[in-house]
Amino acid sequence: MTQATAAKTVRQSFARDLLALTKPRIISLLLVTTIAPMYVAGDPSWQLVLAVFVGGYLMAGGANAVNMYMDRDIDDRMSRTRLRPIPSGRMRAEAVLAFGVLCATTATFLLAHIANVLTATLALGGFYTYVFVYTRWLKRSSPQNIVIGGAAGAFPPLVGVAAVTGRIDLLGVYLFLIVFYWTPPHFWALALNKQLDYGRAGVPMAPLVWGERETMRNMLWYTMILVPLTLLPVAFGALGVPYLVMAALLGAWLVVGVVRVMRAAEFQKPAWAVYKFSLLYLALLFAAMVVDRMLA
Repeated sequence: MTQATAAKTVRQSFARDLLALTKPRIISLLLVTTIAPMYVAGDPSWQLVLAVFVGGYLMAGGANAVNMYMDRDIDDRMSRTRLRPIPSGRMRAEAVLAFGVLCATTATFLLAHIANVLTATLALGGFYTYVFVYTRWLKRSSPQNIVIGGAAGAFPPLVGVAAVTGRIDLLGVYLFLIVFYWTPPHFWALALNKQLDYGRAGVPMAPLVWGERETMRNMLWYTMILVPLTLLPVAFGALGVPYLVMAALLGAWLVVGVVRVMRAAEFQKPAWAVYKFSLLYLALLFAAMVVDRMLA
């Protein structure tokens, strides 16, 4: 291998690590719940959509990078995180922190100047909630970590609506609540299959503290609140029949999935199926809102 080829390989590896710090697969869903509400709330220009897309990615990516910095002492104990840039030794912790802060700062500037100050403030609120409320405080201290701290993931709809309307209105709050109630069953389905990892890391996730059966019951309760909540806009005329059909079908399938987890003798496979479907569920639900508005 020539010196030039080796240098190129190093640069490519570094670029991959920077991208990995942002957790792009997780951010893709956050961006759906940011951009879709913009079209539900109004008729945004492509320039505004692009700015919110880039700003949203940088803010969420920065939060994920700072999360990795804060969790560096436990990431090497869990199989799914030990290959991250810090525990693997590929990047210094200080560099990861600096990268995360730089991303969040850039996002704040971009959103404030191209969208509005409220949009930037809400995005920054999501950043601080994830970093300090969830990662720093609740993650290692309470099985309610994903319920309260998970609210950070519900900020994107508020950001999208505020970028178009310049205010926090009932639509934004409603979409916030959908993501808020979706988060526990989604994440607990994963936690049921990752108990050993969380146990080794000393993280008090619900299955370890409440037990598997109680966690499953809570998954069902949150799902039973979520599904009627997704149907409410049709009742007061905000969305129509196309959305109603899609929301009802998606909700029914999610309920069936959670019930299967509760009834299964071996819950690992159905829990994993619920986790994967819940990702698709949220993306399709928000897409259905946009399609309904376009057909109206």
